[in-house]
Amino acid sequence: MPLFDLPDAQLRSYRTSTVEPHGLDAWWSGRLTTARELARPVRMTRYRPEIYGPTPVWDVEFSGAGGDPIRAWYLRPAGSGERRLPAVVTFIGYGGGRGVPTEHMVLPGAGFAHLVMDTRGQGGRWTVGATGDRTRGVDGPEFPGFMTRGITDPENYYYTRLFVDAVRAVEVAAELPGVDPDRIAVNGGSQGGGLALAAAALAGSMVRVCHADVPFLCDIQRGVTVAGTAPYNEVADFLAQHVDLVPAALDTLRYVDCALLARRITADCLLSVGLMDTICPPSTVFAAYNEITSPKELAVFDFGVHATPQLHAERKLAHLRARLLD
Repeated sequence: MPLFDLPDAQLRSYRTSTVEPHGLDAWWSGRLTTARELARPVRMTRYRPEIYGPTPVWDVEFSGAGGDPIRAWYLRPAGSGERRLPAVVTFIGYGGGRGVPTEHMVLPGAGFAHLVMDTRGQGGRWTVGATGDRTRGVDGPEFPGFMTRGITDPENYYYTRLFVDAVRAVEVAAELPGVDPDRIAVNGGSQGGGLALAAAALAGSMVRVCHADVPFLCDIQRGVTVAGTAPYNEVADFLAQHVDLVPAALDTLRYVDCALLARRITADCLLSVGLMDTICPPSTVFAAYNEITSPKELAVFDFGVHATPQLHAERKLAHLRARLLD
């Protein structure tokens, strides 16, 4: 795939042209307050100690948007006992679920507590999930996938629920046994990267470090016109037919645009972008990065597509250790 987006100099200064909705902070505060009021106690069940031995794993259920039950894995380093550790909350990419604990052993192996949030209604495309989208509240047409589920109303939009789930995951992580609530990081790639940015923005100072690889859901209105592949083209294909819904849909997308929410991030950030990424076009990632005012770094991969090279995992681990352990 050749370079297709803006030249480097323009990317470095590019800012989204999407206008932030009036009262966005109060609107999100209302959604989060409602979720907290509906929350039930967290449930934790020790998971298969005969397999994981000295590395403790729990199957966790907590309350997300609408009080809906959200599943997660909680892993701790072997031999850590009840010692309070920094925790990383990980979010999953589009179409995937929390998977199985064997997929998430690196961070506990490096000394971190690790909470892996399942993604409501997803799982099965490339890794399994365990959480349904119980509160759909949708009365209208959809295009296959998740991008258009409830897209004509921000209150009922799928990603509104998912962003609330992500913030609740951070809040729950801070209260888990053996977690230091002052040392919490968020992490994810693609959709998971967008959720990491959203959680860092909406959970405020609770999040110390934010890692977002090739993040989705940034400068969305540009994304749906530039990206030629899923998931952004779900919106374009939907609106090509439902022309009467264009104004309402574009308005809804403003509420979950991480390029707008990124202005609120206070965490120390490390983002990544591939300049040949046709799924999350580079300009959309720069749009979010350029709005962040807290300490930040951007790993730019000149030949990168919608993935990161293996060496980037080491850079992320070093970044975490420097800020949360050393």
